[in-house]
Formats: sequence, structure tokens, C-alpha cells
Amino acid sequence: MSTDLQPGPRPLRPAPEVDPTFRMFASRSVAEHVARGVLGLVLLVAGIALAQAVSAWWLLLLPLTVVLWRGCPTCWVMGLIATRGARDADCGC
Repeated sequence: MSTDLQPGPRPLRPAPEVDPTFRMFASRSVAEHVARGVLGLVLLVAGIALAQAVSAWWLLLLPLTVVLWRGCPTCWVMGLIATRGARDADCGC
């Protein structure tokens, strides 16, 4: 009976260069990723607060939030996990 399974341990996650989550959502460093998240959150809060107080034109800040987060907040968290995983893979942790 033949099997196509290779003996030995399998990696827990794909390499960052072939992982689609890494390519779509991750950043070069965790600090850069957190900075993008904080800036996106500031723009989100400012856009909503200023739209109520001043003018609805401030809602135009919301698409910038989506760009900084590379999607929704869940996309940002996936990118944070991918960035952290790539960092751990580079240092051999």
C-alpha cells in the first residue's frame, strides 16, 4: 500500500512568501502594524465625531481608515497575527 505522505514533522504554518494572509494583511514590523491600527482608529473616531458636530464631509475620513486597516478591524487583527508570526519565524522562536 503506497502513501503520498512524507515522513517527518510538518511545518505549523506556510512560509510568509506563500501565505495569502501574510501577503494581503501583514506589515514589515509589528510596530508599523500597530501604528497603522492606531492611526486608523483615530481617523475613525474623528470622522464620526466631526461628522456629528461640524459637517458630514468629515465622513470622508472613513475610507482612509479602511485603507490603513487594509479592510475591517478583523482584517487588521489577521495582519497583526501574520506579522507577529513572520517575526517569530525569522528569529527561530
